[in-house]
Amino acid sequence: MTMLDRMRRHRNWLKWSLGLVVLAFVIFYIPDFLSNPAAGTGAAAGDTIATVEGRAITAGEFRRTYQAQVQAYRNAYGGAMSEQLLKQLGIDQQILQQMVDERAALAEAARVGIDASDEEVRQRILSVPAFQENGAFIGEQRYQQLLRAQRPPMTAGEFEDTVRRQIVVEKLRASLTEWLSATDKELEQEYRRRNDKVKLTVASFTLDSLRKDATASDAEVASYFEAHKETFRIPEKRKIRYLLVDVDALRAKVVVPAGEVERSYNGNIDQYTAPEQVRASHILLKTEGKDEATVKAKAEALLKQAKAGADFAELAKKNSEDEASAKNGGDLDYFGRGRMVPEFDQAAFAMQPGQMTSELVKTEFGFHIIKLVDKKPATTRTLADVRQQLTEQLAYETATAQATTLADTIATEIRRPADLDRAAAAHGLAVQESGLFSRDEPILALGSSPEATVRAFAMKSDEVAGPIRSSRGFVFVTLTGRQDPYVPKLDEVASRVRDEVIKNKARELGRQKASEIAARLKNAPDFEKAAKAAGVEAKTTELITRDAPLPDLGITTTLGEMAFALPVGSVSGVVETDSGVAIVKVLEKQDVTPTEWLANKDRFRDEFLTDRRNRFFSAYMAKAKQRMRIQVNRDTLQKTVG
Repeated sequence: MTMLDRMRRHRNWLKWSLGLVVLAFVIFYIPDFLSNPAAGTGAAAGDTIATVEGRAITAGEFRRTYQAQVQAYRNAYGGAMSEQLLKQLGIDQQILQQMVDERAALAEAARVGIDASDEEVRQRILSVPAFQENGAFIGEQRYQQLLRAQRPPMTAGEFEDTVRRQIVVEKLRASLTEWLSATDKELEQEYRRRNDKVKLTVASFTLDSLRKDATASDAEVASYFEAHKETFRIPEKRKIRYLLVDVDALRAKVVVPAGEVERSYNGNIDQYTAPEQVRASHILLKTEGKDEATVKAKAEALLKQAKAGADFAELAKKNSEDEASAKNGGDLDYFGRGRMVPEFDQAAFAMQPGQMTSELVKTEFGFHIIKLVDKKPATTRTLADVRQQLTEQLAYETATAQATTLADTIATEIRRPADLDRAAAAHGLAVQESGLFSRDEPILALGSSPEATVRAFAMKSDEVAGPIRSSRGFVFVTLTGRQDPYVPKLDEVASRVRDEVIKNKARELGRQKASEIAARLKNAPDFEKAAKAAGVEAKTTELITRDAPLPDLGITTTLGEMAFALPVGSVSGVVETDSGVAIVKVLEKQDVTPTEWLANKDRFRDEFLTDRRNRFFSAYMAKAKQRMRIQVNRDTLQKTVG
């Protein structure tokens, strides 16, 4: 009997209602990526992928989370992202990490005595808008039916466990971070720092453009090296012998039967289907905190103007309170079903291109006037269209499974460094040796494998590590050489030294050029014209914040802060940045007004404190995890995702 069954027996006044389950609510703590919903049939649902302080993450639970993310992404974007690309992005690892983090938070909550009661779970479920209809709740039966209709389906018990975990983690986070606060003065200062704007004209000399005019003689290179030897110190380096189970080599031998390609296509047809989409524009008048009748009257007046032939885009720019779309004439671009709130969604998909709503559309945000711009029917890519892509994907999956099995077998055969050669000979592989590499350098022959580098610098010469995952497959490594850090001879680093000398000369050249024209630009009635006469193109920005990139110079804190300190109409002196030298003129400033600050104060306080608390909680949990027993079964993970 589920908890909701018990509640129904003891709380017969409960009435249930089910709309569509909000998927994002169900899949707690999951990043916005997905993979093949049919992926992962090699592990039993009860197999353990990872444990955190004895709390297991099963293959079934992982697969459900993984597949739920698939469906969420497909609903939003169709089948645009290939399975192979997602796997290369390491989506399975990201999802697993999120699940491990959640288990770690639950373990910490248990340690400090935090739990969630049945009543708290009940209240949370009843508060989900998707479970409400006309302000009431209807029936356990529809509740369970809807959960079973999810892709992948969920039982009531699974859903309730998810809700319970979410509440526990939220309570832990609150207990650790609620004490964090911010004064009004601190909030206002930070809000202004982020939102004050300035418009500039920038005359710059970039290092890249000046390098061609800078040279470095051998004597200058030698002199600079003598004065800065420590800058060029060579760090500790190591060398390894390794046995690589190469996925690409295995893939080259895989032959995928045509029937398997067809079965995979038919079994995952949704992946190749782009859902129906519409492109709409809207004008929104918000009702929150306002008199609804007044807002509605204004919206009806705008609707009347639009029906009479007024320019819809201009009406949206001047009147819409959806800031993101108003500046684009109300354009919302293309979206599929389920991306908008239900009332908006229903109205938009019922219209034809060029048509406008005959009546206002009321949603939780306010009143909308909607104009449909375009409609794209659902389309499905044919098997012929995707055969090559699908064949390569299946070949990759088969090769990865073969590599996993082979790596597991080899792992049982290797105990000492000498075993590498015996295992390699037994399986038709080769043991190879790397060059010297530092902690910050990749081991080129292995592809991306930070773990292999970390292990190489932690192991002793009589040890073997592996299997270690790399972008090329699985690798077993043993240490064969070590080079201590040292100050090199000039000939070892001559090119680095020469580059540094040239960069410094380019900077000095830029400083000289800027200094030569600074006086002329400072007093010039036309900054851009004066800069052009001096041989440099001045570029004008839009109104930008402190953290916005500047033309040719990128993001530069020094120049940004200086520009905001200058009065309108003034010209800076020569300012050096990491990428060049510049002189700027302040054309306009747009400071946050008291009214704007007061209007956004509460929202920003929530945003600011949420960010501060999230960072504190992440730091706390990173430390807490250091004392936890966390184990991951990579083989089960690989079998689960395919």
